[in-house]
Amino acid sequence: MDLFEYQGKELFAAAGIPVLPSRLARTVEEAERAAADLGFPLAVKAQVLSGGRGKAGGVRVVGGIGELRTAVAEILALTIKDKPVTAVLVEQGVEVRRELYTAITLDRAAKRPLLMVSTSGGIDIEQVARQQPQALFRAHIDPLTGLAPEQLAAAVRFCGLGAERLDVKLAGILRRLWQLYRDRDATLVEVNPLALVEGTPGDATAGATGEMPARLMALDAKVSIDDNALYRQPDLAESRPGEDERERRAREAGITYLTLDGDIGVLGNGAGLVMSTLDLIGAAGGRAADFCDVGGGARADRFAAVLDIITSDPRVRALLVNILGGLTRGDEVARGVLTWREAAQRRSSETREDAVRSAATPLPIVVRLEGNNADLGREILASAAVGGLVAVQSALEAVQMVVAARDHAVRAAEGRGA
Repeated sequence: MDLFEYQGKELFAAAGIPVLPSRLARTVEEAERAAADLGFPLAVKAQVLSGGRGKAGGVRVVGGIGELRTAVAEILALTIKDKPVTAVLVEQGVEVRRELYTAITLDRAAKRPLLMVSTSGGIDIEQVARQQPQALFRAHIDPLTGLAPEQLAAAVRFCGLGAERLDVKLAGILRRLWQLYRDRDATLVEVNPLALVEGTPGDATAGATGEMPARLMALDAKVSIDDNALYRQPDLAESRPGEDERERRAREAGITYLTLDGDIGVLGNGAGLVMSTLDLIGAAGGRAADFCDVGGGARADRFAAVLDIITSDPRVRALLVNILGGLTRGDEVARGVLTWREAAQRRSSETREDAVRSAATPLPIVVRLEGNNADLGREILASAAVGGLVAVQSALEAVQMVVAARDHAVRAAEGRGA
């Protein structure tokens, strides 16, 4: 579960990681009240669970009330990577001397947390790793013993801040990031940038020689929590940031569902099968609208319920059901598909609204069945003689058919002016 920046910074502040004063605002009026408390200059930052918000115009620095009103109104009107911006973080402005990058993430290959520190903050870490590998420090953390003193010292030396008091501050921040990662069951805790910013005259961090005081501040916060551990984090589980209605319904039904940015609905059994299906769809020139794993041993009513969730997405132009039967029986899959379709047609007829698609313009459905009772399942579907519904045995054939069906549906919609 990904958190918004403001939520991540609330966790940072509680953990003793320094953040700037800020306020969350959902309207221009709320932003004006925040400015009255914080003063100018201010940074106005879109709160959206997506990267690239700066490039999309979702981060602005403003120096007065007029600029603030314009920036907030324009940012709240943005949609960044298909995600509408509904709130902004209004944050106190600072002058930045230097930017670092630091994060603790889960290295699945090594099966250990990984500490990463870079002297090139403010840009994508993938770009740093590719173009400036010498600017990136890595150290795997033993999950039993935690962040070792020698690892901490090596990371601090790598950053080369050049002042003992700043080295001590940095070490404390890295230590607290690890504690936050561990205590909150995180899979990612990232600060980009961790900035060395100008202090204020008389700041307690000023050096004995009277040099301009400076502070280390977390100017951004990206935190992801392990879904499987949310029962240990009830305060975070209650918020479910960014969860849409389909994801909520799936979660309540105990189904793994994630909204993606395509227009081909996908249903499979097993995370590996679904992931490979998404890859095949992409290789064939399509894009999946979702990741949905119904799990093993599902019966017809469960399949019908899941299909209802997937097709409630108005972007879905075609549907692929890819099932490799073990505990899951092919005949139950077939009955579930038919049950869902009958119910969808009945609702469409009763409401005269094409929420799922009417019988006159059926949603193309390709069902791939293999394994337990697959022959019987394909036979049931073939006997039903439902328009737009095809059952096959090959996964590759199913993917090619659903992508072609999606392309045909798009052309037909464009021809109708839809």
